[in-house]
Amino acid sequence: MEKDVRIAVLIDGDNIPSAYVTEMMEEIAKYGNPTIKRIYGDWTNPKLNKWKKLLLQNAITPIQQYGYTVGKNSTDSAMIIDAMDILYSGKVNGFCIVSSDSDFTRLATRLREAGMAVYGMGEKKTPNPFIVACDKFIYIEILKQEEELQEEIVVRDSKGQAKSKTKTTRKVKKNTYEKITPKVIRLISNTISDCADEDGWAFLGDVGGLIQKKQPNFDSRIYGFLKLTPLINSIGKFEIERRENQRGRFKLIYVRRKE
Repeated sequence: MEKDVRIAVLIDGDNIPSAYVTEMMEEIAKYGNPTIKRIYGDWTNPKLNKWKKLLLQNAITPIQQYGYTVGKNSTDSAMIIDAMDILYSGKVNGFCIVSSDSDFTRLATRLREAGMAVYGMGEKKTPNPFIVACDKFIYIEILKQEEELQEEIVVRDSKGQAKSKTKTTRKVKKNTYEKITPKVIRLISNTISDCADEDGWAFLGDVGGLIQKKQPNFDSRIYGFLKLTPLINSIGKFEIERRENQRGRFKLIYVRRKE
């Protein structure tokens, strides 16, 4: 994360479930400092009641936007107007648009034209035009990996009498991960070739960055891997080499296609 990157987070409250808010804010913090955090919606609508309890906990400012016409979403217009005001204020370096609505495609494109980094967040139903308009797009479904469970454990003392004890555990949710298709393998393989030196080796950091440019919604977590390295290693068609880094304590990772 670049500490000097200031991000404006604009959330479409009518379009995003409140259950993901904590994970969303933790994810956004990886890319910069969310200095502006706003959520838009008609707060007189009972559908947004679940959001209200979470706003103070995450320091998100609610913006009231009445639905002036039945069947029309006025939240989109309010977000777009505010985004342009923030852009011209010069207070941020990037934007995070949290919505699954393709109506924000042109906004994302315009912000990138102005030199802003644009991160998108939404559900897997998000239309592709909005996804490719962002520098990076994260599916919110992959963020909620764990759930907290209350577990009752029965313990017996020396006399054989049962005593119950409640224990809180964290359990990884069973996600339906996507399969690593030949298309994904080709994307990785071709990108390695694009970044490779004369011996075929490519620095993994360059590979990951170029994959992101080619496909903004690419994320190793979709396939059940936290990082790109174990994903590539699981395919079995690539060699991975760790080299000493003279400038730091972490080793540099290089990858190439197997002959």
